Amino acid sequence: MKSILKTLLGICIFILFNHFDIFAQGCVAIRSTGGICAMNEHPDSTATSAGYWLYNSNNRYFKSFRHFVGKAEQYQRFTLHNNVINKVFTQDNSFTRILNNRWSVTLDVPFADNSRSQVSSGTRFSTHSFGIGDISVTGFYWLFNPAKATKGNIQVGLGVKFPTGESNYQDYFLNGATGARTLGPVDQSIQLGDGGTGIELNVNAYYNFTHSFGFYGNFFYLANPRDVNPTLRSQNPPSATTIAATGDVLSVPDQYLIRFGAGLAVKKFDFSLGVRDDCLPVHDLVGGSDGFRRPGYIISAEPGVSYRIKNISLYAYVPIAIIRDRTQSVPDIRTTQITGTYTHGDAAFADYVVNVGVTVKF
Repeated sequence: MKSILKTLLGICIFILFNHFDIFAQGCVAIRSTGGICAMNEHPDSTATSAGYWLYNSNNRYFKSFRHFVGKAEQYQRFTLHNNVINKVFTQDNSFTRILNNRWSVTLDVPFADNSRSQVSSGTRFSTHSFGIGDISVTGFYWLFNPAKATKGNIQVGLGVKFPTGESNYQDYFLNGATGARTLGPVDQSIQLGDGGTGIELNVNAYYNFTHSFGFYGNFFYLANPRDVNPTLRSQNPPSATTIAATGDVLSVPDQYLIRFGAGLAVKKFDFSLGVRDDCLPVHDLVGGSDGFRRPGYIISAEPGVSYRIKNISLYAYVPIAIIRDRTQSVPDIRTTQITGTYTHGDAAFADYVVNVGVTVKF
């Protein structure tokens, strides 16, 4: 019985704290988690002393089609039938080595299959991207001794995100007026990577009031020191204003995520309900903030459920958007200053994101 409990707790730790995967929820590139697990109790000092592996496969899907400028939805895009529709499927494969009861290391390898439908001169066409994303390696450490901190603890993680995903993925674009097809970089929202090496900071915490009920919280920040990558935003020659505002090439932006909520364990099920804030900021913490980006944030309600079977945990989590805000970017601000005309780009957002997956201990 004790060995089974240790296994389940190990799976819960992984699901709760190690699902930070890069993706684009619509046109705003943000972070997401595959879900959480309501951890009944912290493992004791001997639970992970021998070390073991956890493998997680998280499968995410969403469709973004609602355009926003700031918090205002652009309903006319539906009326004119010229809204952008992004469909994104991502599979994240994470391998975690539990070194002992305080240290662990995670390798995350994402694969993506993305499509973007848009309109040119009244004709709708699609571009696609497929392949590996940006791989990351992260080390985690529990601040307090798990043998003594039996009700709550704080975990910190520091990692590196490598630019393994293609940031200049190309496909054929249709000119609706002439019918010609031209090869060029796909939109930033469906690029497989951002082209920069980033530093990841994780802070995860939990507190259990009872054996089956507790609170959780997660904070994640990805700092991308690189300013821009050489990928052109558009196949068309940029204007002098666009170049002056640095909107002709793609930005390598920071991203952050805040999550908190409560979990309830009922037999083999773990139910949770939380709030999350996914954000791509206007300005980076380190380095420049030049280049084209669609900054903004999404505040969502995140219900979830997981089911445990021996060494396996199955889960499903569906963040549902409550507030969507496409904020003004640095090129927007500069264009406003140069032209004297207020400029504020838009972005397409999804109503919800579906995450389903499995975690296995071996």
